[in-house]
Amino acid sequence: MVPFCGALSINIAPVYLPPALRVPIPSFRERAAMAQDTPPLDLLLKGGHVVDPANDLDAVADVGVRHGKIARVEADIAPSDATHVVDVSGLHVTPGLLDIHVHSYDLRWAAIDLKTGARQPANLFVSGSLRADAHFLKEGITTCVDTGTAGADELEHFRRACIETSKVRQFAFVNIAHPGMGAPEQTVANLDPKRAAAAAREHADICVGIKTAHYWTVDPFDAEHPPWASVDNTVAAGDLADMPVMIDFWPRPPERPYDDLILQHLRPGDIHTHVFARQFPIVDPDNNNKVFDHMWKARERGIHFDVGHGAASFWFRNAVPAIEQGFPPDSISTDLHMGNIHGHVHSMLDTMSKCLAMGMPFQEVIYRSTVTPARAIRHEELGTLNIGADADIAVLQRHKGDFGFRDCGWGRISGTERLECELTVRAGEVLWDRQGLTCPAWEDAGEQYFALPGTQAGAVPRLWRS
Repeated sequence: MVPFCGALSINIAPVYLPPALRVPIPSFRERAAMAQDTPPLDLLLKGGHVVDPANDLDAVADVGVRHGKIARVEADIAPSDATHVVDVSGLHVTPGLLDIHVHSYDLRWAAIDLKTGARQPANLFVSGSLRADAHFLKEGITTCVDTGTAGADELEHFRRACIETSKVRQFAFVNIAHPGMGAPEQTVANLDPKRAAAAAREHADICVGIKTAHYWTVDPFDAEHPPWASVDNTVAAGDLADMPVMIDFWPRPPERPYDDLILQHLRPGDIHTHVFARQFPIVDPDNNNKVFDHMWKARERGIHFDVGHGAASFWFRNAVPAIEQGFPPDSISTDLHMGNIHGHVHSMLDTMSKCLAMGMPFQEVIYRSTVTPARAIRHEELGTLNIGADADIAVLQRHKGDFGFRDCGWGRISGTERLECELTVRAGEVLWDRQGLTCPAWEDAGEQYFALPGTQAGAVPRLWRS
């Protein structure tokens, strides 16, 4: 794991990746020379402060897009080199954000047997999954990962109904319980590693791992419910599919202690989500809230610690002392669904703003919302502004002022920054433009704008693309 960059009270050089993992990019001058005699850019974001942690770039620069790909990232690209220029001065330009813990199987209630056409019984446990395009684009999220809403029985329907129709790039962790999330997760016979792994391999282009959650959190363990059944079956499925696993876990010592999970049961690269939930022994209240040794040992083993904020999984009393001691989350995520989007979580940017309020530098927050989540799901091509990469871009405003944020225990923290997304670009297409930055003033819109409405049905085209 890449360590936190150092003490929060000092200026930290933004060195995000070991040299061996960095993607070399030409200098501004080299790229300017390379750009001569090239076709015009489709879109030029000009004058923004570019933060691209994968390439150690933290400077005012221009970003040019051609045919849906990042074509140029340079200090000063001539406006004449682009068909359309957007002034983003005073704003921050980052790779599109990745939220690797959401619930986006919003059509689960309408699941249809794809072979027979028969309607499946509604699984109401996660009937509140969110429509990705409706909720995530406005937060600068260009890639999200549904974490275990669908089991092996549902994965193909989820793919056809939601993933393949979405503008947001969607991946999935398949639930170890083959009927999917909900009551089936409590029946050990449903926790089938071979079935989960087969579904994951069949849909390997959209499936990034195996997920377990909610297993036997209250009742005493018995012969039919071994303490580690869900975890061990999930890891077995991960072995079969050669994929990481994500664990949503409730410790039950002495039979199921947390340190055994992260030191014995999980493999390097596996993900523990909800790391700052109240039930986890992250910091020792009897020893000045010192981060427990097992946390450092697990990080050294390569265990990935994800925020997964959720409705009941984020406490400042765990997060603040951990971050102060140099133990930030490996990735920032929300666990968003209808049950918390208007409650504790609100959004990805609100969760990122909480991290700022807790002392994490802005560059670190972007790093752990782009590079590290992409690495965790083994899609290192995402979360960067590499030349030739999909043009997934977030343009963010860093509002300054006095702001308040709450955790799941209704505790409050004050902060001086709140993030807001002004522009979201996915594969070169502007999908969120809060202030009309890409639009001309109406007085200058041209002939098409002032033309009388026609009789032909259809959407009004973007003027700058006509």
